[in-house]
Amino acid sequence: MTVEHSIPQQTLARADEHRLATAARSVLACPADVQLVVDGVDDVLADGADLGMQDLDGEPTFSCPAGSALALAARGRRSALLTLESGLGSPGSADRAARLTLTGRLEWRGRAECPCCTEPREVVVLVVNVVLLGREGAPRGTQVRVPVEHFSAPGQSLNRGFLQRSVEHANGAHQQELRQAVATRTGTRLTDVVGVSLADLDATGLDLTWVDPEGAHLTHLDFPRPARDPHDLAELLRATLHAGLC
Repeated sequence: MTVEHSIPQQTLARADEHRLATAARSVLACPADVQLVVDGVDDVLADGADLGMQDLDGEPTFSCPAGSALALAARGRRSALLTLESGLGSPGSADRAARLTLTGRLEWRGRAECPCCTEPREVVVLVVNVVLLGREGAPRGTQVRVPVEHFSAPGQSLNRGFLQRSVEHANGAHQQELRQAVATRTGTRLTDVVGVSLADLDATGLDLTWVDPEGAHLTHLDFPRPARDPHDLAELLRATLHAGLC
């Protein structure tokens, strides 16, 4: 008897649903392209509004200018179709062929003030009722339906896509803090530390690379405990690196 045959089929089905949900949430957290079609609206972005989408606990969440077509559609609770092309991995990799399709209703969730924005933004979410995961170029009928309850589960938040975007954000927006962290940990002058980057990140720790006068370096740092959620991961990352990362 094989190992698979020795496991109850119901258990296998649950494991497969969890795996598919994790893959779907990874695409939602790390899309290369996002397309939104709203029922009854010819072009929801015709007024120049940008989607500004992010994944908040499994809900695609948009930030748009007050009074935009998207905001008005949300106030009317219109049905919508959201298609996301994968941004996972490197360009040209097989991971980029994944495609996520979500359907549901738009909801208006109020306004958000941001110091970097010159005008108030309205918060719009897509309340998802259907999740389909497929591959670019594959027939529509080959898409796999993912149970919404697994897709929206809190335990899916630290997925591969979220971790990839976190690494990209840290390397792109927090180079000075990363250099300071390495300088402090190694006793090296800040001016001698260059090319610092997070090479990898997961719930248990991170890999850090940098270059100084002695050459290139790679070190692994463990968190004192596994991160529970994105907020907890950010706190552990700051504490481990002793840097002002956000």
